[in-house]
Amino acid sequence: MKREGYYNDAFRLLAKNVPAMLSLLVLIIFTFAAIFAPFITRFDPDKQVLAQRLLSPSLTHWFGTDEYGRDIFTRCVYGCRISLSVGIISQLISCAIGCTLGICAGFLGKKVDDVISFFIQAFSSFPFLLMAMALMYALGSGIMNLYLSLGLLSWAGTARLIRGTVIQFKKQEYIEACRIDGGSKLRIIIKHLFPNCIPMLIVAATLGIPEAVLSEASLSYLGLGVQSPTASWGAMIAGAQTYIRTNTYYSLFPGLCIIITVIAFNMLGDGLRDALDPKLR
Repeated sequence: MKREGYYNDAFRLLAKNVPAMLSLLVLIIFTFAAIFAPFITRFDPDKQVLAQRLLSPSLTHWFGTDEYGRDIFTRCVYGCRISLSVGIISQLISCAIGCTLGICAGFLGKKVDDVISFFIQAFSSFPFLLMAMALMYALGSGIMNLYLSLGLLSWAGTARLIRGTVIQFKKQEYIEACRIDGGSKLRIIIKHLFPNCIPMLIVAATLGIPEAVLSEASLSYLGLGVQSPTASWGAMIAGAQTYIRTNTYYSLFPGLCIIITVIAFNMLGDGLRDALDPKLR
């Protein structure tokens, strides 16, 4: 089957998946809000107005205000920028590392495979959040360090997935024909193996983004991620814990943003997996 027809069929299957399409719509809305945040809300996310601290939700402040009088809706919208950027960029780093090592492990032979598989097992055996906390403590807080930390620590699952895909495809007759015809290993990887790994990479990235969003929220909650006054859903929940009994809305709205984003990415990832995996068709 030609790749164009394969992706056309996958798109048609995905379009029939109602939960996946609703999730995609939600993520498009969140992305739109993150990009056009200054045009969506008239408040400054970092401006403190102590005279308006801890106001309940109203027509002026839809989600209320925090302990510094900052508009919670505005900070949720700007926090979407942090969460989506961390999720997407960290997964780009993760997929680049995982795909490279996975292809090398699956295609280049036993010695290379043994070494890379050892590192895959080593990275998979440690608690992810604990490693992220240690690395963030060593690098220091900040958005760039979040990108690097989450990207450098989350490649093992992608590498394992790509390794299995390459082992499966390298036994195909057209790969052997290309090798007999004098095709170099680099040519085989670029022209034949990598294109067959793209569907798995798409699924891995889509399912990995919500994990990165949760990790960013956890690290920011612990004070190791994005630092105040930058708006972050995890940092907002950390600031709201003192007022959890008296001002429940303060932690409710950023928590809902995290839940909706994670569920939407997971449902979209499940839909993409069903659409892109020929065995599930």
